Amino acid sequence: MTDIARDAAPAAHPRLPVDRLVRRIVAGPVPTRVTTRAPFTGAAVAELPESAVEDVATAYERARAAQARWAERPVGERAAVFLRFHDLLLERQDEVLDIIQTETGKVRKHAFEEVLDVALTCRHYGRRARGYLRARRRAGALPVLTKAVEVRHPKGVVGLVSPWNYPLSLSIGDAIPAMIAGNAVVMKPDTQTALTPLWALDVLTECGLPEDLWQIVVGDGPVIGPAVVERADYVCFTGSTRTGRQVAQQAAARLVGASLELGGKNAMIVLPDADLDRAAEGAVRACFSSAGQLCVSIERMYVHTDIQDQFLERFLARVEGMRLAAGYGWDADMGSLVSRRQLENVTRHVDNAREHGAAVLTGGRARPEIGPLFYE
Repeated sequence: MTDIARDAAPAAHPRLPVDRLVRRIVAGPVPTRVTTRAPFTGAAVAELPESAVEDVATAYERARAAQARWAERPVGERAAVFLRFHDLLLERQDEVLDIIQTETGKVRKHAFEEVLDVALTCRHYGRRARGYLRARRRAGALPVLTKAVEVRHPKGVVGLVSPWNYPLSLSIGDAIPAMIAGNAVVMKPDTQTALTPLWALDVLTECGLPEDLWQIVVGDGPVIGPAVVERADYVCFTGSTRTGRQVAQQAAARLVGASLELGGKNAMIVLPDADLDRAAEGAVRACFSSAGQLCVSIERMYVHTDIQDQFLERFLARVEGMRLAAGYGWDADMGSLVSRRQLENVTRHVDNAREHGAAVLTGGRARPEIGPLFYE
């Protein structure tokens, strides 16, 4: 890999509207506080108030009151809020791109994937919600004599727990259909990336979303996460398989529905008739998007022996040509890992592979001269 900022210090992060955003966190009058840091530089980004279990209860009280009024509004009126958000998101994309990059360390083009994903989600549900939610006539038990109508009702308040790796897509992206369908949302984002959904909430409020409909709590996962799940009428969780099992058990004990997006073990298969240039290009995207910190990232490749050398030559050439940078331009291909823990995990995996006989063909080392959490 190449370093496009070899002689430059890591870029200082842009000025972010931290004070305005953190006021939207549901927290007590004298909360404990936690400092988040920019992966690019290690510099402090925000001092966030942490929610307590009692604050989660408050968030649900507010959300339930707002949800009852929201559900009475016509679906077209609800959808219009998100179509306005679609427009503002694209118009003000630089604001949220700066926040996403500052919190995650990913490069700008990977942050833009999140903006594009959420914009498309808004547009889709904003235009299709009426059709999805309309009443449908069904055949009755006794034809002619009876009829049945399928009517969709909101669940109530959806508890949403989202991770750090895609803080826009996996927060507001999952909340959009829930709220258009007439639900409220209480969300616990990962603390490291809480500013991103807080920005989305701030802009959505400008678009006409009721003030209390979307509540955000911040705090330690093992404490605040279960408090969010135990009060929800439906649960949406994205995270590890281990925690997902706990969430499933907690939801099942209350007979509450749950959507779980958990970890993956993903392989790529390259067969003899493959277009090797396209396969190598696709493999780079699949392996290194968001520095590989993605549940659908490719972890291993199975390549047919007849084409192994040709494919490997193409793949290595593309990997070695990738540009590493700690900055906010569009010219970098891969950014930083998100945390010291992630850097330690990656280092341990590579060392373990070496110990078991793997040959490292390129990279395989930390790059602290670019930034504290970079790994090549």
